[in-house]
Formats: sequence, structure tokens, C-alpha cells
Amino acid sequence: MYHTLSVLVENKPGVLTRITSLFARRGFNIDSLAVGETEDSTISRITISVRADNASIEQITKQLHKLINVVKINELTEDDSISRELVLFKVNAVPDRRHEIIEIASVFRANIIDVGRSTLTIEATGTSDKLGAMEDLFRAYGIKEIVRTGKIAISRGLRD
Repeated sequence: MYHTLSVLVENKPGVLTRITSLFARRGFNIDSLAVGETEDSTISRITISVRADNASIEQITKQLHKLINVVKINELTEDDSISRELVLFKVNAVPDRRHEIIEIASVFRANIIDVGRSTLTIEATGTSDKLGAMEDLFRAYGIKEIVRTGKIAISRGLRD
């Protein structure tokens, strides 16, 4: 089962190493990792996606709480959060088929960010499923390169 953890930490050197080492020592592979400063420059948010059962996530969360630089941990579910990824696709695009690739990008609300002699580079954001669907369609044209960020997520606002 996939779990997404949002971990607020002090923005200090070595914190990320300690956190990822904890996962490695427990034998868990991190599927996705994104780190960045929050609205407070002394705090960073680490978004971690990992495949584990509920008992293992509970154990990892308890171990994370013991680390000195960890401020707060939230497990985000699909129902109570919004998540996105960013991907760049470099797709083979001979001139007579470019319009097809541009139409696919348009349907997914993606942007063409570079045009080469034989390639188009497309930038897209969205859920993992959306980006996976785009990748499947672009494979028919030949993907030269893919660069993908880790998942970022935020809890939904309170509703009245």
C-alpha cells in the first residue's frame, strides 16, 4: 500500500540524510522524495512516498518523531490532500507528425517548452495517473528522455 508522509523539519544540513537513512535501515525503498523550504525559511517540508503496510508506517513514524530535527509528521491520504508531480518529456517529433504531439499535449493542458529539429520537449503537471497516461501516448512517437519530480502534496483546506 502506498503512503505519503509530509515531514516538517528544521532547515539544517544533514537532516535529509538522517531521515533517508532511517528508511534504508528499515529496508524500505522510497518511491518519491521532494524537499523544499516552507513559508518559514527555517523549516523545510519533505514529502515522502513509500510502499509499506500500516504497521510499518506506524513504526517509521514513531522512529521519525525521535529524530531531533523533526518538527511534525502528517500522513496524507488521497481524500484529505492534493498531490502533483512535474514531468518533462523529450519526444521524437518529425515535422509532419508534430501537430499530433502538440494536440496530445493540449488535451492534457501541458506546455511545449522547447522545439528542436527532431524533438519537442513537453512540460506537464498532474497526478501520477495523468502523467502515466501521457507517457503511454508519447511512447508511440518515441520518447528520447523523461525527467520526473517526486510527488508533492498538501492537505486540503477546511470546509465549512
